[in-house]
Amino acid sequence: MKRILLLLIGGIGGTGFCAEAPPGLPPTEVVARVLLANPSVQAAGSQITVEEANRRRLEAGSYEWSLRLGGQQRRSRPATGPDERFNEWNAAIERPLRLPGKAALDSELGAAGVALAETGHGDAMHEASRNLLKSWFVWLRESAAATQWSEQLALLDKQAGAVKRRQQLGDAARLETIQSEAALAQAAAQLAQVRVRQQTAAEDLRRRYPGLPIAAPIVIADPTPVEGGESEWVNAILEHSHELELSRGETQRARIAASRASGDRLPDPTFGLHVSRERAGEDRIVGAYINIPLPGGGRRAASDAALAQTDVTIHREAAATRKISAEAAMLYQSASAAFASWQAGRNAAAHQTQAAEMTARAYQLGEGSLNELLAARRLANEAQLSARLLQLDALELHYRLQLDAHRLWAID
Repeated sequence: MKRILLLLIGGIGGTGFCAEAPPGLPPTEVVARVLLANPSVQAAGSQITVEEANRRRLEAGSYEWSLRLGGQQRRSRPATGPDERFNEWNAAIERPLRLPGKAALDSELGAAGVALAETGHGDAMHEASRNLLKSWFVWLRESAAATQWSEQLALLDKQAGAVKRRQQLGDAARLETIQSEAALAQAAAQLAQVRVRQQTAAEDLRRRYPGLPIAAPIVIADPTPVEGGESEWVNAILEHSHELELSRGETQRARIAASRASGDRLPDPTFGLHVSRERAGEDRIVGAYINIPLPGGGRRAASDAALAQTDVTIHREAAATRKISAEAAMLYQSASAAFASWQAGRNAAAHQTQAAEMTARAYQLGEGSLNELLAARRLANEAQLSARLLQLDALELHYRLQLDAHRLWAID
């Protein structure tokens, strides 16, 4: 496992991708180690061993020597004289012979199975990477929400203290104190709920990916716009799609299987040698024989079914190509739109924050009511929280686009 991990990490550097942690994500070498330990990835790796053994089985074939032994007692009644009894025996050794061309097809069929298993291992790694990325950003969103509500709680706590002092000085009504304390209690309740979700998301990460460091970044990096056109990203995702590669591998294996089934329409003969001892050793027989099955409708039907299965895999490959192309285009559009949405949300949050600060200054000067201030604080908090979540959405979609194009965590 350690050797594989080192090779994978070395491969990351060799492909031109940086092995350092992308902004907001765990270190790449840690991700590689965690993914290799994932049970679904290990199961896919074990499937390679299964297919390698299956390839050896196909290359060897079921063409084995078999031994036949038999015994009998002969009773002879001559016209004159007493009955005669003879103990006799016979033995034969035989072996089916694989006709020319079938061995090469069996070898190709086994190699196709191994290639499919290797592709399946890469697909399992990629799916595990997708799930890890998704779970990681679920946790980051809850952590961002907890941070935002912590800041809001601190702000409202300070505001409640100021209102209480004003009431003590006779500059504020008792109602304003109650309103400020109610807003503070609501923020505390929201923070408690968010922290529960944050802990749940963190525990989900720990359970699903043991060894993954659960530490939120101090600062979330700003998203960057998606560079390149839609066709460029769609082609890159199609080029590296394990799902499409699996469909192509299935088509290739089906074609080989169809050729092998067509070859089986001509049965393999069985060649044998036999010896026998008859009449108590008076007769000794040595001979050879060949057994050739006569082909019937079953062999033709098997060949026709294999050809039809090839058509099935061809259509499935075409469907997979369309599906992946559509999903890649949608992902590109979503990632591009998410960056613009984050920019708009950030501007809205800045304006709402500025408005809340101006309302706070007006309240301090006695030119506004506490209700207006609390409403402004609430709107600013909602805008800031929305901006943070939009920021994480843009980051996740951009990373997901890079992941599917093998430009992020290219370890599969």
